[in-house]
Amino acid sequence: MAQKEKKAIVGELVFGIHSVVEVLRAKKRKVISIYTTKPEPKSWDDISKLMPAYHVPIQYVSRDVLTRMADSSDHQGVIAWVQSFPYRKKFFEKERQKLLVVLDGIQDARNLGAILRSAYCTGFQGVIITQKNSASLTAAAHKASAGLAEHLEIVLVPSPSVAVQELKKAGYNMYVTALEGKNAATMEYTGPLAVVIGNEAVGVSREMLNAGIKVTLPQREASISYNASVAAGIMFFLVAGQQGAI
Repeated sequence: MAQKEKKAIVGELVFGIHSVVEVLRAKKRKVISIYTTKPEPKSWDDISKLMPAYHVPIQYVSRDVLTRMADSSDHQGVIAWVQSFPYRKKFFEKERQKLLVVLDGIQDARNLGAILRSAYCTGFQGVIITQKNSASLTAAAHKASAGLAEHLEIVLVPSPSVAVQELKKAGYNMYVTALEGKNAATMEYTGPLAVVIGNEAVGVSREMLNAGIKVTLPQREASISYNASVAAGIMFFLVAGQQGAI
């Protein structure tokens, strides 16, 4: 009888102490191998005490090799090769995931990661990423999230129109961050809900703009604006505080 072929593991890199630690804590995906320096970085103990029961090969290489692997010098002396991120297949249910984030065209990986970090910290349970003109969850985005992307349920949809369709079908109220909306600081939010954060340059797409209640963060003058990830963090804090998530 022919030996059963092993199924190939599709993997990707994550780098940085927090990213690797949160992958190990979350236990959502298999760690295939870890690359680090000799001697190990100062925070290596945080990783070693979380290592799974199964054997994970550890490769000792120079910092230059790590920098080439990560395409960044910001790896903090550790890189892990892990199974691909487990995106959620089913759409969200309003009874279980009451607070959602919709990212409509966020293009900067660091903004993406920072937004995911704020979403987790403020108790949002799910994230929808519209793939059209959007950054993907790269190793750089994962590191910018401090690894907290591992603890979020993330759904990918092809376009803003698909996101709107699924959210309305599931019964979520939508609050869209845009200019000339209601004051976000005094708005009364009704759950279950989704907060829409738009593109760094042009804001939310047309499909999203008309799909919910427009809310605007107060600012000093009209000619300036918050960074997308900063605006997202403020919005999440306002909504989560009112909804009792934090």
